[in-house]
Amino acid sequence: MRRLLDVLALEERGVDERGQDLFAGMSLPQPHGRVFGGQVVAQAVVAATRTVGDGRAGEVAPGNPPPPGEGATRPVHSMHGYFLRAGDSSLPITFAVERLRDGRSFSARRVHALQHDRPILSMIASFQAPADGVDHQVAAPDVPGPEELRPTVELLGTPDAPPPWRVPGSLDDAARAWAQRWASSRPLDLRHVPEGVLPPGSGQAVWLRTTAPLPDDDALHRAVLAFASDDSLLEPVLTTHGLTWASRGLRVASLDHALWWHRPARLDEWLLYRQASPTAVGARGLATGQVFSRDGVLVASVAQEGLVRPPRPGAGAGLVG
Repeated sequence: MRRLLDVLALEERGVDERGQDLFAGMSLPQPHGRVFGGQVVAQAVVAATRTVGDGRAGEVAPGNPPPPGEGATRPVHSMHGYFLRAGDSSLPITFAVERLRDGRSFSARRVHALQHDRPILSMIASFQAPADGVDHQVAAPDVPGPEELRPTVELLGTPDAPPPWRVPGSLDDAARAWAQRWASSRPLDLRHVPEGVLPPGSGQAVWLRTTAPLPDDDALHRAVLAFASDDSLLEPVLTTHGLTWASRGLRVASLDHALWWHRPARLDEWLLYRQASPTAVGARGLATGQVFSRDGVLVASVAQEGLVRPPRPGAGAGLVG
């Protein structure tokens, strides 16, 4: 958890020749050396947020963002981004923020995450001042609470593992130990709702929260929600076709990501992430998600399309590359 907070604490780098605010950050270590998509999205959200005040011209001048923890009075409410290239988790990432608009109620920012002067992510985020209006939501699914479930990390390599983490055949002790070490080092506690609780073919549900308390900073919690929203979202695409993360030769990559923050939420308290895949075609799978608080409040909606190329016939068991 400490490492996640460190990578979200971006370093200010002034303004470039185009007037874009510049920030820099590092990445969480990854087993295959590629930047986790949810991380770079969360960092881009942080960078954009650091340039937003209350929307009045000159309130937050280029190159002079407010300190972390003194977030914008108009919080981020949506982002849409494309993953353009795989990032290298051993190298720093530069975030260039273009101020597209500051209106009476909304602000818009474009962020490019760069390595080797080439974008690995292109994102536009929108911010809104608090406002009254219509209010409704769908109901949260009725599922067992997180206290009734074992952490997913404890189930890896066992017959009780959730479908996306089951192993076709057998996984040797070394591979199982590696998977458990990697999963236990992540900043999220995930608990998959067992099969049979939701109607067949309707996807999955996962309880999640951070593994340690977070500061009382709404902007930070929104960024961590962006991080968490990319975790496990493509799993319903896999399970619909009998695939798991341990299918040797499976290729999976996020192509784009959209997130709508509806209502405030704490990421160090349990949230229920309802996920489904309405379609897959052309080696692309679409996944959608809804995030509910423990008391059933819909706090966010998510959509993502991912590249999913199944393994070749005859491939054995392994861990996804």
